[in-house]
Formats: sequence, structure tokens, C-alpha cells
Amino acid sequence: MAADALSIIPGAVLRNLSDKLYEKRKNAALEIEGIVKQLATFGEHEKISAVISLLTNDFTYSPQANHRKQGGLIGLAAVTVGLTSEAAQHLEQIVPPVLTSFLDQDSRVRYYACEALYNIAKVVRGDFIIYFNKIFDALCKLSADSDANVQSAAHLLDKLVKDIVTESDQFSIEEFIPLLRERMNVLNPYVRQFLVGWITVLDSVPDIDMLGFLPDFLDGLFNMLSDSSHEIRQQADAALSEFLQEIKNSPNVDYGRMAEILVRRAGSTDEFTRLTSITWINEFVKLGGEQLVPYYADILGAVLPCISDEEEKIRVVARETNEELRAIKADPAEGFDIGAILSIAKRELNSEHEATRIEALHWFFTLLDRYCAEFLAYLNDIFDPLLNALSDPSDAVVLLVLEVHARIAEESHHFHHLVSYLIRTFHNNHFVLEKRGALIVRRLCVLLGAEKVYREFSTILESEVDLDFASVMVQVLNLILLTSTELGELRSPLKKSLVDSCGKDLFQSLYASWRHSPMATISLCLLAQAYNHASCVIQSLGEEDINVNFLVQLDKLIRLLETPVFAYLRLQLLEPGKHTWLLKTLYGLLMLLPQTLLGEIIHRGVYMFTQQSAAFKILRTRLKTVPFSENLKRTSSANPYSQILQVTEDGNRNQDMQNYSAINFPFLLQQFENMQLQHRNHLKDQLQSRKSASTLTLSQEIQRYEEAHSSSLSEINRPPSRTSKGIL
Repeated sequence: MAADALSIIPGAVLRNLSDKLYEKRKNAALEIEGIVKQLATFGEHEKISAVISLLTNDFTYSPQANHRKQGGLIGLAAVTVGLTSEAAQHLEQIVPPVLTSFLDQDSRVRYYACEALYNIAKVVRGDFIIYFNKIFDALCKLSADSDANVQSAAHLLDKLVKDIVTESDQFSIEEFIPLLRERMNVLNPYVRQFLVGWITVLDSVPDIDMLGFLPDFLDGLFNMLSDSSHEIRQQADAALSEFLQEIKNSPNVDYGRMAEILVRRAGSTDEFTRLTSITWINEFVKLGGEQLVPYYADILGAVLPCISDEEEKIRVVARETNEELRAIKADPAEGFDIGAILSIAKRELNSEHEATRIEALHWFFTLLDRYCAEFLAYLNDIFDPLLNALSDPSDAVVLLVLEVHARIAEESHHFHHLVSYLIRTFHNNHFVLEKRGALIVRRLCVLLGAEKVYREFSTILESEVDLDFASVMVQVLNLILLTSTELGELRSPLKKSLVDSCGKDLFQSLYASWRHSPMATISLCLLAQAYNHASCVIQSLGEEDINVNFLVQLDKLIRLLETPVFAYLRLQLLEPGKHTWLLKTLYGLLMLLPQTLLGEIIHRGVYMFTQQSAAFKILRTRLKTVPFSENLKRTSSANPYSQILQVTEDGNRNQDMQNYSAINFPFLLQQFENMQLQHRNHLKDQLQSRKSASTLTLSQEIQRYEEAHSSSLSEINRPPSRTSKGIL
């Protein structure tokens, strides 16, 4: 066949084909073109094939660079031009050698390969499509060629190929997409520009459905949004914007596959990528409908973190998307996975951002409200994380957690679990009790009812084995009871404990645990107007009970007596003859207060005495205003306390004693004394375990103060020797 070709093409022509002079090469190509055209006219296709083989083997595949770049490639292009309309049947011989030349190490060979293929493509046009994937692959590589001239030549060839594809009806998008998908993760900027250009061109062809294949290359486009080149980012964004607009106008879109991609990209470290992703997700939630139901959990997992994004635009879109998502009332029977949503919300409870934790809790509440039965089926998996969230540093989070718990706690066993956990948390973390205790208890009282909450706390604390903690917890609950407006509904029945069966039952329920703290017990009795019993409690106190902590609590109670909560008590002092046990109780409290109160400063074991007791002055001033009758003033000494004793002898005129038979106060007093005995024994055990040499009683402390005062000392240094029972 080679011999036939040599007989067809003169040797001089073949020599000129690889000559250094352009004019000689041009003339040789024209002669070959003429020869092939003449052969085609007579149908001599075998001879034409022989010529092509000669050009391929002796020139295109020649080890000599000049033969490759100047002879074979120019000759093959000339053959194609000579064949014109009949070139298609010889493309199988012509195109592969040219494509092979794209890989040549010599940049000039690659350049002439682009030129040759350009001329071939101009001739064959649509017949060229069968080699499109191979040509596309070659152009993709040439777009990043190290030689600028090769890049320019490849760019011109690329434009021609795009024109051919857009006008062809033989282009197969199905065969092309896998090739495109493989190239989308290439990082070279020239290749990326090349790929985006092709995506844009193909998407502009009406007969090519690029939208249907968008999931195959969507991730690659999003990957380009973080490219270091501003131009590439703009091109990728423009392509994505166009596709998003098409999605809005298309009735058939595969939202599911794309949703998975968007969810991944929403967690990108690149701000622009996150913004674009969350914008797409926002549109998908609005448009996707039932298609997105199986992906709601994944979408939520992408949206919640974005709510706390540093970029405001992302936060705004994420919040809007979250609201849209929560407004959709999906049916679990149609694939709505409540468990998956709860898993995402549970995960985001541990987010470092408050806004995300808050929105996660809103999802808990929404699901609990709409799908209560299904929600409770997953309660074992989420209850503990919800309980742990009560220790969150954000007040807003804690309040929302309490709302969720209150909804769950509508069932009694869940309510008991909640209160038990709170008590354990307060026990293990005194900081939470001090900083959050009041907030948590008050909010629970609003959500679940103060009486229900307090009864449960009292029931559990009644059997608390840690006596010190029980005392502290009762003091906290008592302070909340006496000061919080939310507990007004609880104070009202307690004030009627002596005349109302409901109040009586509530009083006895609280008393069971309030007896852990003498001051809390006295406060409860004053609130319930059980003044006789309050006086008995005061009388039962021993020397061990009256320590610094006791006096601090007493100081607070005296100040609370001046608040509106105890206005009724102060008004009762206008009738001392009817409320003598109240007077006796108040004077008892006054007698417990030293006129020089021991004030405590905890700093390196330093304890200081103050010259005056403000609480003593407050209570004494209040008692001085009591309007004792003139008869009593004439028949009694100037000591008001002796007047009280005189009036007390007349039990028939004392309202404090009425209805006392309704409550077994002697039994309650015995319970109180037994509990205080346990506390005293517990204190002794503590002191023994610490091997303390001795513990100063209040009288000893006062004695030391007097000694220090006489020597003009204002401070006494000693190591702490007290039990920690908190504050009232």
C-alpha cells in the first residue's frame, strides 16, 4: 500500500511537505489536496486510504519532529479538504493520528495538531461528532498546556467544536456527562474555565437537557466557587444562577440528589460557597415539596449551624429556611423521619453557638407539639441530653429546655424523672443551684403549676440522704416561695392552712422537707399563720442549731418580713390581743439575734464582728410600733414581752389558737426535732472525721469578740469551722 501511495504522490511533493520553508509546505499540501480530490472523483478510495496510511506512518508517527509537525499533520488536513463531502468515510484513519499528536512532547507538534484538527473539523462538521468525547478529552488537557501558543490554538479549535456541537442533532449528552463528571474536580484554573464554558454552552442548547444531569456536575460547580481566581468564581456563580432559575421554572427536578450535595457544601469553609449553598437550599425547601421529605433531616443539619454563621447574609437566609422547613407539616406515614430530625436537633444542642442551640430546641418543641406519640417513642435517646441542657450557660436556652421538659412532664413519671434530675444536678453542681436554681424553679412553676412542682421537690427532698444539701435546697426553695411573684398562687392557699383543707394538705406536704432547715420551717409557719407552732419551733432550738449560718438566714427572714408578702402579718400586729403567738414568735426571733451581729467574711479564714445588727434594729423597731392596750400598760411592766405573757393566759381570746386541731402540730414538732437531731449528729460526725480539735459555739465566739474588742482588735483570724448550708 505504501508503494501504491508513492506511485500516486511524487517524491518531490513528499519532500516539500516537510520542508522548512512554509511556501514549499503549502504548495505540497495543495498538490496532495488536488491529487486526493481527483482520486475521490473517480472513486479511488483504496488509493486514498493508501495516501493516508503513508502520511500517517511515514510522517505523523515519524521519530523526526519536522516530519510530525510539518509533514503528516498538514498532509492529513489536505487530504480531508480534498475529500470534502466524502471525508466522513476516511475519518477513522485521519482523526486518531491527529489526536495522538496532542500528546507529543514537542509543543510545535501539538500546535500543528490543533491547526490540522481545526481544518478537518471545518470540512466534516457534523460527521465529526462521533469523535467528540476523545476530542473533548484532548482539548481539556490542551487548555492547560504549558505553551501559550498551543493554548491559543486549542482555544480556537474549542470554539469551532462548540459551534459544531450546538448545531448537531447527533450529539449524545448521555455519553458526554460521565466524561464531564470525571473532570469536574480538576483544580487547574484553565481546565475549570474550559469546563464551565462547555457547561454554559451546552445548557444554552434547547435540545440538550443539562438540567436533568445537573446532579452529576453540581458538586464540581460548587467546588469552583472557592477558587482563588475571581474570574472562575464569577463564571461558576453565573452558571449556578442560571441553573437555579431553570429549576424554578421546571416542573421536573431531581431535588433529592442535589439536596445531598447542597448539604455537604453548606458546611464549606468558604463563605461564598456556604452562602450559595444555603440560598439553593432555601429555594429547594420552597419548591421541593414531597420530594424533599426524606432529606429534611440532612437539610436541617446544614441549616442549623448556618444560623450562627459569622456572615449576616448567611444567617438571614438560614433563619428563613429554618422557618420554612418548620412550617411544613409532613406526615410520618409518607417518609417523614422524626427520629432523624430529633437526632440532628440533639446533635446541635452541643453547638458552641447559642442561636443554633435555641433553634434546635424550637425543633424539639415543634415535633413534640405535632407528633407527641412519635416523639415520646424516642424519649430514651433524647431525654438525658435535654436534661444536660439545663446546665447551659445561656438563660434563653435553659428557659426553652424547661418548656420542652414541661411538655414532656405532662406524664407523671416523666415529671418525677425531671425533678429528680434537677435535684441531682443541683447536688452535684452548686454553681448551677446558685446561679440558675431560682430561674429553673420559677419557670417550672409557671409551666407546670407551682403547687405540683413544690410538692414533688418536697417529696424527693424528704428522703434526701445528704442532709447538708437538703438543707441548702430547702432554703433556696423557701426563698423563692417567699419572694417570687410566680408563686403567689402557692402562697395564697398556704395562708389558709388553718382553715382550708387544701392549704392544710399543702402545708403538711412542704413541712415534710422544710424541717431540714429551722429557718425555712419558721418561715413556712409564718406564711401559714401557724404562729403557735412557729414559737414552739423556736423554743425547741438548741445551742448547736444557732450558728453563723442560722443567723445569716434569720437576718434575711427579718428583712423579708418587711416585704409586701408579709403585709398581712404586720397588719395583724395592730391587734396584739388576738395574735399573741405571733408576737411571741417575733420576740423569740428578736431574742435569737445578738445585738452585735457576727458578720461573716470568707477570705483566708478571717471573721469580723460588726458593731450593730441591722436585723435586730429592724425587728425591734417594728415591735415598738405594736399598739399595746392602755390597760396592759398600766398593769404590766414596761417590758413588752411580759405583756405578751399576760395576754397569752387568756386562750379564749387568742385567734392564733383557733383551728389548730385541724393539723397535728405536736406530731409535726416531733418530726422537726427528730430531723434536727439527725442534722446535729451529722455535724458531729463531720467534725470527728475532720479531727477538729474543737468547734466554737456562738457564745464562745461572742466571748472571743469581747476579748478582742477590749484589746482594740477588730478582726479574729481562725480557720473555718462551719457547715455549709447555703443561704435562705
